[in-house]
Amino acid sequence: MAGRNIDLLSIFRKILGLTVGAVIYSAGLNLFLIPNHIIDGGITGISLLVQALTGIPFSLLIVILNLPFFYLGYRRLGAGLAASSTYAIVVLSLCSSWFEQLKPATTDPFLSTIFGGIIIGIGVGIVIKSGGSTDGTEIVAIWMDNRTSFSVGEIIMFFNFFILGAAGFVFSWNSAMYSLIAYFICSRMIDAVSTGLDSSKGVFIVTTDYDKVSDAIVHDMHRAVTRLHGQGGFLKDDKDVLYCVVTRLEVTKLKQVVHGIDPNAFLSVFDVQEVQGGLVKGK
Repeated sequence: MAGRNIDLLSIFRKILGLTVGAVIYSAGLNLFLIPNHIIDGGITGISLLVQALTGIPFSLLIVILNLPFFYLGYRRLGAGLAASSTYAIVVLSLCSSWFEQLKPATTDPFLSTIFGGIIIGIGVGIVIKSGGSTDGTEIVAIWMDNRTSFSVGEIIMFFNFFILGAAGFVFSWNSAMYSLIAYFICSRMIDAVSTGLDSSKGVFIVTTDYDKVSDAIVHDMHRAVTRLHGQGGFLKDDKDVLYCVVTRLEVTKLKQVVHGIDPNAFLSVFDVQEVQGGLVKGK
């Protein structure tokens, strides 16, 4: 029974995340970007261009144009992603049909670009973090990744280069340039939301006093430490390497703790995309 409750809770959180993310994305599009002829990339951008040329409602186009790609995702990437993405797009469509009846938040294209990019980036980031997608081109890029020499990011950028550039022919070249800025802001916000707002750093520590340094990190900073066995590249002597993950704000304290024990210790600090666990609970 407990396992069933956990499963229902995780499903509820997933649906809630997909819903909230799609609503936020729709608000950013319809209250900021669309009224000022600024488009997003991917299938959303194509839908906005087709709407401008044909008059077909965006809320209908976004579903019709995405369905073939989500079917591809179902066949190649699994039913979970396809179902989550389809649900997010349906919510986006329903919300867009309501938001488009409201007055735009601003008619200033510069403000629309900045705040629209931030808002849709937050929305898309929440959807991705919840296991879904709002853009069929991402699924195509993942599918093509194993069949071409290009990465997923390069394939998506290739698609969006032409989609955002087409805004210059359909609307104006100012719209195209604003769309590029909005897309850049959106991509940064997606990374921040989907990978976490807390900036984490991984640290490799090479020291001869690894027992003392390890104990100090565990007891003083309450961080887990892993000891790796290594060998010097020049002298071929055996030495242990400590590995731990801390927040960006804890890097300075970690350096002080390590160098307070071993002034000659070598530290290598690098970015970590996502962290789960690693804390040592205080007694």
